[in-house]
Amino acid sequence: MSQELKNDRYLRALMRQPVDRTPIWMMRQAGRYLPEYRQVRSQAGDFLSLCKNAELACEVTLQPLRRFPLDAAILFSDILTIPDAMGLGLYFEQGEGPRFKNPIRDAKAVAALPVPDPEDELGYVMNAVKTIRKALNGDVPLIGFSGSPWTLATYMVEGGSTKNFSIVKSLMYREPKVMHQLLDKLAQSVTSYLNAQIANGAQAVMIFDTWGGVLSPRDYQEFSLRYMQQIVDGLVREADGRKVPVTLFTKNGGQWLDIMAATGCDALGVDWTTDLATARKLTGGKVALQGNMDPSVLYAAPERIREEVKTILASYGQGPGHVFNLGHGIHPEVDPAHAEAFIKAVHEFSPSYHK
Repeated sequence: MSQELKNDRYLRALMRQPVDRTPIWMMRQAGRYLPEYRQVRSQAGDFLSLCKNAELACEVTLQPLRRFPLDAAILFSDILTIPDAMGLGLYFEQGEGPRFKNPIRDAKAVAALPVPDPEDELGYVMNAVKTIRKALNGDVPLIGFSGSPWTLATYMVEGGSTKNFSIVKSLMYREPKVMHQLLDKLAQSVTSYLNAQIANGAQAVMIFDTWGGVLSPRDYQEFSLRYMQQIVDGLVREADGRKVPVTLFTKNGGQWLDIMAATGCDALGVDWTTDLATARKLTGGKVALQGNMDPSVLYAAPERIREEVKTILASYGQGPGHVFNLGHGIHPEVDPAHAEAFIKAVHEFSPSYHK
């Protein structure tokens, strides 16, 4: 799999090594804001069919890179592939988001859950990773990813998206032991899933803890961070003679960045509710930081977008260890020309921070 990377700026930044400018990629950069994505999506028939077709998943992964000078590609997939492979019957309801036919509600259901073999039940993801890595031809690195155990558990127990997390939290408080059994199984599954992505060509991995921020500080440590720690401890950290960096991202988790940095990960994603200067102070230079523009800024005029980029660069300050990104995924309604203005601004203003 070894091939020379023409642009390793993103990997260097994650390792806090010097770069000539701040690298940039966008969460959900392959997605609905691009007309060419919508075309391929309709060709695939539905979202899951798109994820399961390696050629089409590769095509949509590469689309943003054809348009914009980004520093990384991210595997096109979904965080719910693992619960789907566990037999929960994932489907997508129009306008409702993901749903499961067989949600997990008790100890018996947890005990019956298999730990999926990533090369078998999730083989379609590995095919996509291999196909994309080959097609990238060393232009930029490929990021693999997974949802965190807690975030996956919220969907599995609730049976889909939720606003108040009442079912999953009542299970957590009433039967913590059952919750821990579920999270442990998910941590094992995520570890083997990410290691398989690395074996098939992912050059960095990211764990999305989208719903960790709905927990109290004590519960966050017990039910979310503990299992991300388990994954970090079990990951392969080198491939192709190069370190494979690991990024953790807890949305609304700015107050926990110090304990997240102590897991031994290489980088932390930061959302827009935390100032990067604060994040840098909290983490004491232990990790790189990724973020953190509010995706809604992309609705603004290009001049306003440029101002925001300047503010965020100044907030992080001088030196390596910053990957520019949005604080969460790009919204489907964003004009691609505004995404382009954002990327150009990072290219224009960031070199002075790396002198």
